[in-house]
Amino acid sequence: MQVTETLSQGLKREYKVVLPAQDLATRLDAQLSEMKDKAKINGFRPGKVPMGHLKRMYGRSAMGELLNTMVNEANRKVVEDNGLRLATEPKMEFPTDQAEMEKVLEAKGDLAFTIALEVLPSFDVGSFSDVSVERITADVADEEVAEVLKRMSEQNRSYVAKEGAEIVAEKGDKVTIDFTGKLDGVPFEGGTGGDIDLVLGSNSFIPGFEDQVEGIKAGESRTIKVTFPTEYNAAHLAGKEAEFDVIAKAIAAPGESVMDEEFAKGFGFEDMDKLKEAIRGNIEKDFGRATRDKLKRQLLDALDTKYSFELPETLVEQEFNGIWTQVESEQKQSGKSFEDEGTTEEAARADYRRIAERRVRLGLVLAEVGEKAGVQVSDDEVTQALVERARQFPGQEKMVWDYYRSNPQALAEIRAPLFEEKVVDHIVAQANVTEKKVSKDELFKVEDDKAA
Repeated sequence: MQVTETLSQGLKREYKVVLPAQDLATRLDAQLSEMKDKAKINGFRPGKVPMGHLKRMYGRSAMGELLNTMVNEANRKVVEDNGLRLATEPKMEFPTDQAEMEKVLEAKGDLAFTIALEVLPSFDVGSFSDVSVERITADVADEEVAEVLKRMSEQNRSYVAKEGAEIVAEKGDKVTIDFTGKLDGVPFEGGTGGDIDLVLGSNSFIPGFEDQVEGIKAGESRTIKVTFPTEYNAAHLAGKEAEFDVIAKAIAAPGESVMDEEFAKGFGFEDMDKLKEAIRGNIEKDFGRATRDKLKRQLLDALDTKYSFELPETLVEQEFNGIWTQVESEQKQSGKSFEDEGTTEEAARADYRRIAERRVRLGLVLAEVGEKAGVQVSDDEVTQALVERARQFPGQEKMVWDYYRSNPQALAEIRAPLFEEKVVDHIVAQANVTEKKVSKDELFKVEDDKAA
């Protein structure tokens, strides 16, 4: 086998590989010799089939298998001999001339092909003593616990039927309704409901709907006119004017909201103190996740600034294509264009390509740091994460479990974030971290997460 490097430009490499006809013929004869002792051909005893006859019958198919084997061997040899760290799978280009390939299949001509690939960039990880991040935290106020308790009480509030010919629905009442929604007089998909409980003032329906239900009597029919929000998640309804034919079937007044020991026991707790303790613990977990997210975002921003190196174009293109596909899907669902968002497709593509570059750069940095630090994710950790994933699909746990266990690529998607979090912890442990107390609003302030 002859290997010649024909291109070394940045992270791109190309090699010309020649498999001489003599090598092909030698390997083919060896393979046919192995077949000779096993082949069963009418008119010949086992092991007595003439080589020429065997070659005429099986030579081309055997050469096809042999070429696949030898090309893979050549691919591995190029990578190993040159100490290459591949960014993506190599691309191979073979002769397109049919006559030339016929000679190769008959072991009468050399097979010459090219291997094109991209390698991972080399860069020095260095230390993280120059990385500074701020860990912001917020205390859980008693009012937060009280607010959750209030919501729990309201959600589990009992209602008492209101009866009488002159009884009308008031804010806070629960009205059981049937409704049919129409656009230009024609019912639309998803616009019909029966025996739906609507608590007036809950703002759970389209803006303006509940206000027009107020004052309705049991058994009364009304036509309600509303306009769907421009940001409505169903594109075919967003911004559209609609009418709903509504029938009130029953009206119930809210009962007394009680938060006592019996209320706590209804949720499986000994008393109110235990219930409040559990609520506070859940809120603290939410605050903790927000703290972690903010810290990680700061760290990624710092790493993105700290490292600068050439990126494999193939990886960037793959990442960009994934992002762009999602953007187009979201636009299709929302019915919005780039102009609606105050930009152009060209500007959007440039923005999203920068995001793709950031993600690839950070992915390579975290992978390199993890490798250098010997970060490992145990099988037990993967199994625990898989159990948590399966629990997100009640009734389908076994199907989810079997899917991941039988799909190595899907299982890698479980392992990857675990590895990333461990690497983040490793870096944070060496970085300059300052602590800062903030309000809940500041802790949960929404940031642009597209580049994360």
